[in-house]
Amino acid sequence: MFRLAWRRSASKTSLLEHSRLWTAVSLRADSAQQITGGNFCSPLGHTPHPPSSRSTLLQSQSAYHVSSPVFMSMASGGEGSSPLPHKHTNRLAKEKSPYLLQHAHNPVDWYPWGQDAFNKAKDEDKPIFLSVGYSTCHWCHVMERESFEDEEIGKILSDNFVCIKLDREERPDVDKVYMTFVQATSGGGGWPMSVWLTPNLRPFIGGTYFPPRDQRGRPGLKTVLSRITDQWQNNRTALESSGERILEALKKGTAVDANPGESPPLAPDIAKRCFKQLAHSYEEEYGGFREAPKFPSPVNLMFLMTYWSVNRSTSEGVEALQMALHTLRMMALGGIHDHVSQGFHRYSTDSSWHVPHFEKMLYDQAQLAVAYINASQVSGEQIFAEVAKDILIYVSRDLSDKSGGFYSAEDADSVPASGGAEKREGAFCVWSASEVRELLQDVVEGATGSATQADIFMHHYGVKEQGNVTPEQDPHGELQGQNVLIVRYSVELTAAHFGISIEKVHQVLASARTKMAEVRRSRPPPHLDSKMLASWNGLMLSAYARVGAVLGDKDLLERGIEAGHFLKEHLWDAERQTILRSCYRGHQMEVEQISPPISGFLDDYAFIICGLLDLYEATLQTEWLEWAEELQLRQDVLFSDEQGGGYFCSDPADHTVLLQLKEDQDGAEPSGNSVSASNLLRLSHYTGRQDWLQRSQQLLAAFSERLTRVPIALPEMVRALMAHHYTLKQIVICGQKDAPDTTCLLAAVNSLFLPHKVLILHDEDADSFLNHRLPVLSSMTQQGGVATAYVCQDFTCSLPVTDPQELRRLLLDGTTETQAD
Repeated sequence: MFRLAWRRSASKTSLLEHSRLWTAVSLRADSAQQITGGNFCSPLGHTPHPPSSRSTLLQSQSAYHVSSPVFMSMASGGEGSSPLPHKHTNRLAKEKSPYLLQHAHNPVDWYPWGQDAFNKAKDEDKPIFLSVGYSTCHWCHVMERESFEDEEIGKILSDNFVCIKLDREERPDVDKVYMTFVQATSGGGGWPMSVWLTPNLRPFIGGTYFPPRDQRGRPGLKTVLSRITDQWQNNRTALESSGERILEALKKGTAVDANPGESPPLAPDIAKRCFKQLAHSYEEEYGGFREAPKFPSPVNLMFLMTYWSVNRSTSEGVEALQMALHTLRMMALGGIHDHVSQGFHRYSTDSSWHVPHFEKMLYDQAQLAVAYINASQVSGEQIFAEVAKDILIYVSRDLSDKSGGFYSAEDADSVPASGGAEKREGAFCVWSASEVRELLQDVVEGATGSATQADIFMHHYGVKEQGNVTPEQDPHGELQGQNVLIVRYSVELTAAHFGISIEKVHQVLASARTKMAEVRRSRPPPHLDSKMLASWNGLMLSAYARVGAVLGDKDLLERGIEAGHFLKEHLWDAERQTILRSCYRGHQMEVEQISPPISGFLDDYAFIICGLLDLYEATLQTEWLEWAEELQLRQDVLFSDEQGGGYFCSDPADHTVLLQLKEDQDGAEPSGNSVSASNLLRLSHYTGRQDWLQRSQQLLAAFSERLTRVPIALPEMVRALMAHHYTLKQIVICGQKDAPDTTCLLAAVNSLFLPHKVLILHDEDADSFLNHRLPVLSSMTQQGGVATAYVCQDFTCSLPVTDPQELRRLLLDGTTETQAD
């Protein structure tokens, strides 16, 4: 039973992370107040953890127990519309966040996070109930339907607490603080997250999902609320003092600082340790890391390809590449990949990438598109490039706003086409055998046994009459009789099985997928989170730029440029010189903002800067480089820790955020510090600013202990450390931007996986942005009137190269004559 329930859960925190947090906080019966619910709904999985099977509410004198059930029946919920007038409407109806709007008609007196709620708690001397989630979180839907739509529970909450509902994607800074508390005091975390705070925002009890009422001897939310109310009235001093002690311990335990004069650790040693830790957790049969559930983990795959790039001649380098490519292949073949409508689901509930959690997140699409296009550069295999482009087709079609921005996510749950009001996970995506047979009836000419399109399709994609999802993968019976498409045979084997050509199989499968996509468009769609986040749009900007550059696809590059303009127009406050965290799609499809808008966080700046640098290298339009420089200057002012090194996740001036954290884990998204370490290094080469090079080194030094002990927690930062050690190559192309000879040299560069490089176009304009910052460019000229490339490293440049193939050889092995810079 535990295993079945666990297959539906996910958590951000790894075992190593739990160990670190437990060490930071010495928990005793008189110093911790905790209630831990089941950990069900997390989009941030690195290595997930099962939810705790025991929950306690510990008093300062004598402890008594409040246990929350961990295993609950899978249920559907969400924001379904109703033709009847709403019985209740609270102040969340005025918000823009799709998640907050889902709770606008609960019988709970919800407040958004803000001063009004804080003032009410102080004025009425009530504890705060903080509920955190996001709009496509399945178990957030469950808790809403079961508890927050319940009249009795709603009254208890409203009478005894100031209730705050928070979208974790709008306010990741607040979420990180209280998730750190929950993880430290319970050993797990996830969403929905439930935390009880004092009026001055100090947490004293926290957990995740709670069922509404007692089950099997374990108390539900109603009982928990009653006991917390009693404790607040009769044992308040102990609650508050315990919360303060835990908070102080967390401040010390989460500190990340560099000692004066400290240098970053040695990159080859750290990289080798990271590789070995990943190899230890690698699952050989289907790829990926750990058994199940399995997450895509693009940061791991990018590290492995980078590790190979500097260890190509070693057995470890070859193994690293094999791990990355095999994982990417198996994911592309698996059910986690949407074979009908493109894109990737959040994670696989099994070890074979077959049955996914059907939610689709923008940040997954962005990072996987980059990983797949890099795999195509490394291997030369067309399939990887096709998958990368398919991801962007999905994003352009289903997650794109007409303004140029990108939406956040599609839900896992939707109403089945067969009818009924109750949503089910995967209903939009799965197929019965009868549906496939009815849709694909045509006989395929020349096929053995007069096989139909359906016969070939069902054979190839593993469709079974009784469904291909086992009970172990579907503990709540939502996928009974349904099929999740997964490639079971190669095209060659399918062709041989039916006695037709490979080309014919391709045609049959493509035609079938097109027909099925049309049918799917007629089904009730899942909820779309149309919130547009700066950080995730920055990741997507990188994806369109990198894939477009490698494929030489002008349409993809144009879409990337549109995204860049969107960010500058809608998520950049030029007057305040501030990135804005989010904007929203209005009822008339216009872009809206909340008032006052949420200022951006470290991730927003770091991911956009990275996207702008990638967009410059893809388009060679210096406006993007100029804006990247401007944003880096603002990031340094807003978030930099000048004493300890690195960057805080949020503005230290915001006193409502109790912990000033420096994110130290590359999980479903890379951390802002990891990306910033690379950004600073790249920008130092574009601008000549040595202070940014030093700032990057200081950042890496601040994370030395973490990098040395558990580099697997920071694979993206290890890549930045490697870039410092192996030094970046400056590839300078002297030529006219759109001239054919320039294009050929650029294509040679873009055909290769070069993780340690910056690409510069020198057009010999003395007043240009780059010439002003890099005077050395004036000595580089075209040879014989044709586009010419120079490759510089460690203050030494190659002799000029005009032939694309010679440039490829130079970049691959570095064997050419050089001249002093």
